[in-house]
Amino acid sequence: MTADGTRRIRRDSSSSAGRRARNDRLPVSILLPVRDEDPATVARAVASALAQGYGGEVEVVLADGSDTTATADSIRREFPEVRVIPNPERTIPSGLNRAMRAARRRVLARCDARTVLPPGYLERAVEQLCATGAAVVGGRQNPVGKTAFERAVALAMTSPLGAGDARYRLGGPAGPTDTVYLGVLRRDAVEAAGGYETSLLWNSEYELYWRLRQHGEIVWFDPTLAADYRPRGAFAALARQYFRYGRWKRAMLRRHPASLRWRQLAAPLLVLAALASLFLAAAGWVAAATAAPSTGTSMLGAAALVPALYLLLLLGGAALVGARRRALEAALLPLVLPTIHFSWGIGFLVGPPRGRDRPPRV
Repeated sequence: MTADGTRRIRRDSSSSAGRRARNDRLPVSILLPVRDEDPATVARAVASALAQGYGGEVEVVLADGSDTTATADSIRREFPEVRVIPNPERTIPSGLNRAMRAARRRVLARCDARTVLPPGYLERAVEQLCATGAAVVGGRQNPVGKTAFERAVALAMTSPLGAGDARYRLGGPAGPTDTVYLGVLRRDAVEAAGGYETSLLWNSEYELYWRLRQHGEIVWFDPTLAADYRPRGAFAALARQYFRYGRWKRAMLRRHPASLRWRQLAAPLLVLAALASLFLAAAGWVAAATAAPSTGTSMLGAAALVPALYLLLLLGGAALVGARRRALEAALLPLVLPTIHFSWGIGFLVGPPRGRDRPPRV
């Protein structure tokens, strides 16, 4: 046990023994909010956090908002060094805030229940945090699927056709950016910004990073940092995920209109174009069935333009991705990509539940 009561993380004595023995790295608290995830999935995330081989003190604080105690009980049995705290609000931002208040360290590291941190991740991130003076240092999301569907989703997530050109998805040069995947953060900067906004059930990290940047802090992207992430394994789960992303991105833009990136309008514009095509097709059928068949035919042709172009984009993009990645799963992209696009776009147009995107009155 350390002086402050935290159990020292067990490490492999065969690697970097001299560096660890000095124990001269900044102490780190890893924050892990979970809710109703498979205990085995959470265990993999926790195990990766504990196997970092980091040269300083590390603690893991897991904020559990699950319906049952199965996950918490499982983690306590398998990893007694992990601090498990309740998250009665059962949301990610509230879990992060609760974990942060319970944490004892100056540096905070985000982890996700579906994420596996590679060995050396903390070492590199903390080095960059000190070298750059940034408030946040993070890198790429590396989707890794086990099934053919999950691998197809991974291809979509790392393609410009899937979710835009964000560096944390596609990679890019090191330097300041708007957001990163997860991230290692200076606690003082996060607390000065007020922590995570609990009224935003999704996109709370992006919103925090926006506030940090507005206060002159730096969010630093390091392409050498990559954390594995397991994508959703079914169409319904994928659609729910991106519908939530879209509707809470709308909430984010209501709060901070200047944070708009043009790539965020692509999916809602696609949905509107598809709806316009449907209405035009319906009007064309009516016209063709009445006294203006030539007009109706022209309208039907115009209505088919957007779907035809979108289909060509899907098929061409799938073929290109499949050839470049040498992945047979790219054959599923013409189904996976519309699920992402339309779910995100519809969520954006619908927006968050009324009143949920604004801070509660005090």
